[in-house]
Order: sequence, then C-alpha cells, then structure tokens
Amino acid sequence: MHAIRASARYSRAIDATAELLEKLRIDTLFVGNVARAAWLDGEVASGAIDVLALMNAPQKNQLAMMASNRGFRVDRDELEQTEELDLVPLNFIDEEGEVRLHVLLASNALYGRMIASGVATTFGERTLRVPRVEDLALLLLFAEDEETVRGLTALPEFDRAAFQERLVSIGVTPQ
Repeated sequence: MHAIRASARYSRAIDATAELLEKLRIDTLFVGNVARAAWLDGEVASGAIDVLALMNAPQKNQLAMMASNRGFRVDRDELEQTEELDLVPLNFIDEEGEVRLHVLLASNALYGRMIASGVATTFGERTLRVPRVEDLALLLLFAEDEETVRGLTALPEFDRAAFQERLVSIGVTPQ
C-alpha cells in the first residue's frame, strides 16, 4: 500500500475531516477516492471524500454540530433529507472553495466488519485507516467501477479467496 497523496485543497479537507472524527473518537475508514489512492498510488484531487464511520444517532448529531463549528458547512435541510440513508453530508470550506464529504454510518454487520479489519496507511504526519483491498474491491464492485476493481484484483496483496468469501457472505454468487 502507498502513502495517500492529495492536492493541497484535498489535503486540507482530508486532514480536517480526520481531525474532526478523531476528536469525536469515532472509528472510521476512508473509502472511495482516498482508499483508491492508497491502494493504487493515485492522487486525491477531485470528487467527494467518503468516510465509513461506526457511530450511533447521538454521535451523528454531535458530528454535524462540531463540524459546523470547525469550518465545515452543514446544510440542515440536506441533513434531514439524508436521515434515512444513515449519511451525514458535509462540505469542507477554505479559500479555494468547497470539498464535498459523505460520512456514511456503518449501520450493518458488513460495514462493521470492514471497519474492524481496516488497515493503516500514512497521510503526511497522520495515520488513516482504509478498507482491506478485498473490501474496497467489494464496495467498488457495487459502485460499478469495474476498471478500479480490475486494478485492485491485480495487486499482489489481493486475496481472491477472501474476496469470494465476502461475496458469498452477502449473498452474491461469484462469477
């Protein structure tokens, strides 16, 4: 796995997000573009920052409150609209504009297991956790990102048997 690289703007957003979640003592995994950059040696420079977080409903409200006090934009209407999705939408704001953030609550056993088995990687002076390569491939398979899934399955660390077991455990028949 590689150290996470990001453009200056995204570096500030990732760092601020990690700091916020650490202060709340919430177990998290950076997924999406950040995890993709860690496993495939890319740079995070566009798109949303996605985080999977193990928290309960009161912590979700606390997250929104603390974020709004730490330079993030929190749209209360949008927050209410995403209530049933177990999602906390945020926007990191700085002089260059906004970076969209999605904090997804780990509301099922699969997500909980992903967080528990996450792996550490570096981001500047900070340590961040990302999903195991097989878990990231599973998430991206459902997001229909076939190109990235192929890249992940080609990595020497990729455990095809573990990936097949994950598919079967959630009721998907491997092909």
